[in-house]
Amino acid sequence: MKRRNFISKSSLAAIGTIGMGSLSASLLSSCGSSSKMVKKGAFMPGFNQSPLGYGYKDLEPNIDALTMEIHYTKHAAAYTRNMIEAIEMENLGGYPLETILSKISKYSATLRNNAGGHYNHESFWKWMTPDGKKISDGFTKIIEQQFSSVATLQNEFNTVAAKRFGSGWAWLVLDKNKQLKISSTPNQDNPLMDVAEIKGFPLLGLDVWEHAYYLKYQNKRADYVSNWWKIVNWDEVEKRYKSAIG
Repeated sequence: MKRRNFISKSSLAAIGTIGMGSLSASLLSSCGSSSKMVKKGAFMPGFNQSPLGYGYKDLEPNIDALTMEIHYTKHAAAYTRNMIEAIEMENLGGYPLETILSKISKYSATLRNNAGGHYNHESFWKWMTPDGKKISDGFTKIIEQQFSSVATLQNEFNTVAAKRFGSGWAWLVLDKNKQLKISSTPNQDNPLMDVAEIKGFPLLGLDVWEHAYYLKYQNKRADYVSNWWKIVNWDEVEKRYKSAIG
């Protein structure tokens, strides 16, 4: 597919940079939106790498500044660039990211890895905030209905995150039955994909690739997972839940 058929010339310069908002806008405006996508649209990142929203050092001491800088500017930025190239190669320039992820088994491993990596990281930055955001009483009650307590949810999540072999993610998911589930996926897969063991809408996710924690924690993944809860943005989790539950 020729590049001009995918995006306008004015968008080309944005592909190689961190800010690719023009590409996102051109793609999203070219396709219709279902009611499902409108409902969750605020939480779909589109095709650009968004500004981080806080400084690299602002999550210390739980995540160190150098890890954040490398993670955001190198790893995550590469997923975004590579996703754009794969979308061009596979003639998917008119589809929203959610649609691509939901049919990812039909596409290449390159697109699967990089579209997943882009979505996962764009969400991951928002699931964290300096000093964390306390969980509300209302959302606590929702969690208690299925996990007996927030502590129980966290313990189950920690176990899944620690036991994910190799690289991947741990998730809190709202499934099709509107039930909260804890799961994990390999590599850059996520619950939006048709290949996921537990499918649904990701409410919270944790990156357990070594590049997310190794400079500070080395092989102590369990310590990284435990400390990560101190910077979880529960406001974002609850907003995603309310949007998905309808």
